[in-house]
Amino acid sequence: MSGLRPGHMAGALLGRALLSPLARGGQQGLSILIYHRVLAQRDALFPEQMEQQEFDRQLVLLKSCFKVLPLIDAVRHLRAGTLPARAACITFDDGYADNAEVALPLLQKHQMPATFFVASGFIDGGRMWNDSIIELVRNARGASIDARPLGLADYAIATPQDRRDSIAALIGKLKYLPMAQRQEQVDWLIALCGLRLRDDLMMSSAQLRQLHAAGMEIGAHTVNHPILARLPTMQAHAEIEQGKLALEAMTGAPVRLLAYPNGKPGEDYTAEHVAIARDLGFEGAVSTAWGASQGAPDLFQLPRFTPWDRRAAPFLLRLARNLTAPAEQLAMPLSARRERA
Repeated sequence: MSGLRPGHMAGALLGRALLSPLARGGQQGLSILIYHRVLAQRDALFPEQMEQQEFDRQLVLLKSCFKVLPLIDAVRHLRAGTLPARAACITFDDGYADNAEVALPLLQKHQMPATFFVASGFIDGGRMWNDSIIELVRNARGASIDARPLGLADYAIATPQDRRDSIAALIGKLKYLPMAQRQEQVDWLIALCGLRLRDDLMMSSAQLRQLHAAGMEIGAHTVNHPILARLPTMQAHAEIEQGKLALEAMTGAPVRLLAYPNGKPGEDYTAEHVAIARDLGFEGAVSTAWGASQGAPDLFQLPRFTPWDRRAAPFLLRLARNLTAPAEQLAMPLSARRERA
């Protein structure tokens, strides 16, 4: 357990003590972790955001207690019924530049694989709408953003907590609008604040190829990261397919896995989108339902887990609980699921 400070070593020993009986008892579950950004330094506005030192420590803990596999290998093991005990996978969503700049060197340091689910439409200078909200509120001046002319509210920004609250309120207000209307509102807000926002948040095509060349799996995450359940069927199909094709063109390799944007079963995607993923030739897909995959799960609705604890013992305790607790109920009627391949 080299690389662990005394407190983390104690946590790792506790985690192994909790997890070892599961392995001895034949408990076979797949824990899939979700990350988004890994920052080079702590964000003053969002101090809970993952940064490199904490990510480094979490990788050490994971390596000490789990068998970390590439997700595509885990999917194939699940299909064959050969998944090893205490299996885990690391995934990243969206395609942030810091995944290549900060996370990749740490993954290489610990010789650990990861899958990066990338929304192809934001590569090379794009920006997700929610990041536009975060950056405009972060950089806006004055005591408030008066968005009432846009049919919204007057959002306080006098203190860091005001800014956090206003970001949450705006994202909550706009999240489930039709995609074009939502982007229009965001563009109006940017113009209202008179800001020029950064265009380097998301990875470049060169960084995408860097991840692939390093042996990391590139997975699809649609083109524009829409709520699939809010789109007409043909548009949802195009978002999934065109995202896959764009990533394949950039890497020269097949894209075999999909992450549904937002990923809540029955709310953000439906059985229709599961069927689209199967028809497009993906080998598996992941949701954001919590839990670990047990037995013979639906390979196109694999649950995932977000590890937010910063101290070693709670982090591993939560992972142990996630492994033993039943996965959240996937809101897919069984009659709508097709026979597994």
